[in-house]
Amino acid sequence: MSLEHTGSQGTGARDQVTPPQWSQSAPALPEGTKEPRCLRPADVEMCQSVLPCHANHRGELGAGQLLKWIDTTACLAAEKHAGVPCVTASMDDIQFEETVRVGQIINVKAKVNRAFNSSMEVGIRVSVQDVQTGILKQVCVAYSTFVVKPVGSQKVSLEPVEIPSTAEEQLEHSLASERRRLRLCNEEGFNNLMHDSHLLRDAANRKDSTLKSTESTKVESIELVLPPHANHHGNTFGGQIMAWMENAATVAASRLCGYPTLKSVDMFKFRGPSNVGDRLVFKAVVNNTFQKSLEVGVRVEAYNCEEWNQGRPRHINSAFLIYNISSDQEQTQTFPDVKYSTKDGERRYLAAIVRKRIRLARKHILSHKEEESLSVPWDKNNQVYLGYKNVAALTVLAGKQEWEISSLQPKTLLIGSINDGKLSGSRGSKAAETTVLPPPCLTIRMRIFCWAAHHPCLSVAKMFNFLLVSFSDVQHVKKKTSKNIRIFTNEEEEMLSVKVEMEVMAPVSQTFSVLSDLQLRPTWDRHYASCEEVETAGDDEKVYHIKCPSVNSDRGRDFVVLMSRRQPCKEGEPYIIALRSVTVAAVPPLADHTRSEALCAGFLINSTGCSSCKVSYFNQVTSGVLPYIAGNLAGWSKSLEETASSCIEFLENSIKSTRF
Repeated sequence: MSLEHTGSQGTGARDQVTPPQWSQSAPALPEGTKEPRCLRPADVEMCQSVLPCHANHRGELGAGQLLKWIDTTACLAAEKHAGVPCVTASMDDIQFEETVRVGQIINVKAKVNRAFNSSMEVGIRVSVQDVQTGILKQVCVAYSTFVVKPVGSQKVSLEPVEIPSTAEEQLEHSLASERRRLRLCNEEGFNNLMHDSHLLRDAANRKDSTLKSTESTKVESIELVLPPHANHHGNTFGGQIMAWMENAATVAASRLCGYPTLKSVDMFKFRGPSNVGDRLVFKAVVNNTFQKSLEVGVRVEAYNCEEWNQGRPRHINSAFLIYNISSDQEQTQTFPDVKYSTKDGERRYLAAIVRKRIRLARKHILSHKEEESLSVPWDKNNQVYLGYKNVAALTVLAGKQEWEISSLQPKTLLIGSINDGKLSGSRGSKAAETTVLPPPCLTIRMRIFCWAAHHPCLSVAKMFNFLLVSFSDVQHVKKKTSKNIRIFTNEEEEMLSVKVEMEVMAPVSQTFSVLSDLQLRPTWDRHYASCEEVETAGDDEKVYHIKCPSVNSDRGRDFVVLMSRRQPCKEGEPYIIALRSVTVAAVPPLADHTRSEALCAGFLINSTGCSSCKVSYFNQVTSGVLPYIAGNLAGWSKSLEETASSCIEFLENSIKSTRF
């Protein structure tokens, strides 16, 4: 997809479009036209027989060729709605679900889901049919953003798409705004996560000299844009550019591990157009590996004759392609670990970790698959079996090996001055600004000096105000809790799970006792509005009714969960607190809350010393849980880190107030 029509690239459009809903052609209206009429949905459909010339050496349809067909069909649907030339501005994540082989039939359907001024979202569905059996399977679903290519200086305003009547189309229409929001927030979320990515440097990079460097996978390839590569507007066909990108990326991936299979293409935007006669240089390199997948980054630079002689490239596109182990490499279950050897390699390495986290968030946020009921009926007479299943599920989840780190909090969280580590601009003034002090120094004088060195831009008044702090104030300057918070994700068979590890300076038995009393949880977890005990079956099994606050202006959610707790049978084993949803007749759904379900969640607590322990929180994410962590995964918030920090502080403070 690209910015110039049918796949040509355009000039990075900021006005992005919204999701699918098929639309019918009609000319765009000049700006200022009143009361635009709505259009009736209409599909654009392409059918292709997969020939040997479309396939790779394994007889499978090349992903580059498929991207060409997708881009062509989507562009024609956009132009049918707009009535004027359109260019591809961006493409959302594409997940390839099915392998297409020579002799099968490819069907590509595209329609405009929604139009916004000069941009629109086109939804594309690709299916494959076996000629002999007639079986039809879905290959992928994609969403492209197209913008109108103005004719002359007059701006064009698109006509709206008629709101669909079927339930399926209404769902797609309602999700359109959410997809648009994710597109617009994608860059912000990425930058937020990259800001803290340096914390992952030591945990992520492998120092082993036997590991292969990502630099060894670099590929550079050049193509000359000829008339057959141009679309009907005279720009380089965007689908062709994507095919060339896929070729370079596949070569880079094969230098690391045989012939992996392209599984998905990350969300990307076209930055600018290219034309017939341009030289296109494709630079590809493996950025990072993730056990069962690897990411390849491709940068596209364009030169016309003059730019070629002067060595002045135009950066027209960058994309990131995700590969999996191919089916014929069963002996190789995971990709080999890699290391970076340059500063740019480090940036790409860490950025790949961030993109994977955002990719997981987008995938599960936008997924609208209906879940079957996850709750089991609570029966006090069968509590032994239910408790066993509850604990066993959490133990299995904790034992999974494919946990990948996605966030790391610094081990020491600074010291405080006056107001728990925050210094206001002046005494008695509004604390609009606060400054966190660096780690403690040997003396107060050194502490002030180091703080000034860390904050050279602060005003003299603010510095002088700090120097006026009395000795009694300085006595309140204390070291904050040593916090090491690590967040991991795991995706297996379309199920996303999250793990949060916390180091706590509190005895393991006390930590177990406090965390297993869920009625205390609203004290430190802002996602718990209230928690009431509904029924008890001894000390180790209790049923709770939990109310959670609303998210994104939705109704609040509530959960009815069984809490099963277990102390270790022998030294070295963890304390276990397991949670899962149950149904209880005494707690029917509430009118002002959405009844939601938790499949598997809880804590494993391991002793690390006489007065310290490691707390690991697990949650197998369901549609009811996702709204409370989606922003964190996508990089818009730090809710998980903040909740973990609050949990640590609550546990450590409980040492002073509770006697066990």
